[in-house]
Amino acid sequence: MKKIYGSAAEALDGVLEDGMLIASGGFGLCGIPELLLAAIRDAGTKDLTFASNNAGVDDFGIGILLQTKQVKKMISSYVGENAEFMRQYLSGELELEFTPQGTLAERMRAGGSGIPGFYTKTGVGTVIAEGKDVKNWHGQDYILEEGIFADLAIVKAWKADETGNLVFRKTARNFNPPAAMCGKVCIVEVEEIVPTGSIDPDHIHLPGIYVHRIIQGEHENRIEQRTTRKREEA
Repeated sequence: MKKIYGSAAEALDGVLEDGMLIASGGFGLCGIPELLLAAIRDAGTKDLTFASNNAGVDDFGIGILLQTKQVKKMISSYVGENAEFMRQYLSGELELEFTPQGTLAERMRAGGSGIPGFYTKTGVGTVIAEGKDVKNWHGQDYILEEGIFADLAIVKAWKADETGNLVFRKTARNFNPPAAMCGKVCIVEVEEIVPTGSIDPDHIHLPGIYVHRIIQGEHENRIEQRTTRKREEA
């Protein structure tokens, strides 16, 4: 089965459709699948729902799809750093399903494991619990959260072998493994592709069984906010 494609556009060919649910890896601007997001923008696919920790910034990450009005709904745990996100949400142009970070990660992992739902204490007694089933165990309430079963998962890894076994680099792992797991189709962009068998099995973070297509490309390392202070005089 061919897994390596020449470009993001080629890897997405035949996969994209209007109104689909996409799970996207990344945390802030760390470990985001920037090449695939740009290709989705260029493809013009619209009415998209994204399950992602956040929406990047105005000109990077999912933020570029907000600029072009291709996103209908966000399932996110953090909505800061993006003025266009705020504007669209407050004006009623963008739907938001606010989800705690741990719950979002578990919803993705659950979907990837074939688990339709689970109960958690997180969010009990808050707006997060509104409209959700509540069960009481040993005197404590838990709310039902549904697993995320995405039409497409787009993630970024540091290294892949030719069969799709992935290695993530440090904190860039973040939401990428659970996002990859929950997609019916998973497309990964990496910095390096190595021969099959060259990665120590103990070093593999996500097995290739979850990965359907791979691209290699150049990536930009951005920092959301850089705070500095004046150098003290010697």
